[in-house]
Amino acid sequence: MACENNLVVKQIIDLYSQISNLESLKPSKSVDTLFGQLVSTCLPTDTDIDVTKIHDDKVKDMRSHLIKLCGEAEGYLEQHFSTIIGSFEDNPLNHLHMFPYYNNYLKLSELEFDLLSQHISHVPTKIAFIGSGPMPLTSIVLAKFHLPNTTIHNFDIDSQANTLASSLVSRDPDLSKRMIFHTTDVLNAKKGLDQYDVVFLAALVGMDKESKVKAIEHLEKHMAPGAVLMLRSSHGLRAFLYPIVDSCDLKGFEVLTIYHPSDDVVNSVVIARKLGGLSEAHSSQIERCVVMPCNCSKIHAIMNSRGIKKNMIEEFTAIE
Repeated sequence: MACENNLVVKQIIDLYSQISNLESLKPSKSVDTLFGQLVSTCLPTDTDIDVTKIHDDKVKDMRSHLIKLCGEAEGYLEQHFSTIIGSFEDNPLNHLHMFPYYNNYLKLSELEFDLLSQHISHVPTKIAFIGSGPMPLTSIVLAKFHLPNTTIHNFDIDSQANTLASSLVSRDPDLSKRMIFHTTDVLNAKKGLDQYDVVFLAALVGMDKESKVKAIEHLEKHMAPGAVLMLRSSHGLRAFLYPIVDSCDLKGFEVLTIYHPSDDVVNSVVIARKLGGLSEAHSSQIERCVVMPCNCSKIHAIMNSRGIKKNMIEEFTAIE
């Protein structure tokens, strides 16, 4: 069956048509409803749709434009709620639950921390988050709940986004000292990137393949050998919402783990280590990108500190 004739893809195309005809993507009843329906439609994981194998140019162009619309709408949503939450006279961090997807960020950040912990030998003292935006929830959640002694440097190209973000933590006696904001394009950030043990690259940095790969290549040039790169990707129908990061895109890195959540956490998590030093022994892994057959994906249970199991798919890369 052709992809464009698939019932779910037809629903996504219909929602795309409605979204692309909206006068504005800023938060409103119609915007919230349509994007809520879109996310719900793209969440199921029991599908054989593989967007990387779509050959219909209309569907491919629709997906590319839809991802950009989702990114634009997400930016407006974060800006809207960061302004509201930052206006509270007491500590704004006490009101983060007002953000509609706060619980999703709690789950995603915990997942990323659990996965990261499996690949580092010590707690990082400094982390960089590229593309932190006006509502830097990942940085906040990591700093508050998982990395209480780590300083997090947040980079964003938008000065207004950094102003809003800094106001969220400015009245917190702890995070106001450990959350630092830099206004710059990631491609202009060169000196100092080798100081971070871990670098996060936000999903909204590089909304198409070319710009995403360009950002990754820049980080590969300037990160320290052995440093860990955390990225967000997508899988299945969720790839209509966010770009996919392939292992092929990570030249100069050893791909450690790719996880595809099966719950309401939309983003997949990719962990890679910059080659060099201890990682140099694995340098052959960047020569070719060969995806192992389906029996090389498995359900992997992570037990967090509270004994809660999380099931997601672990994907491996094979080198012949």
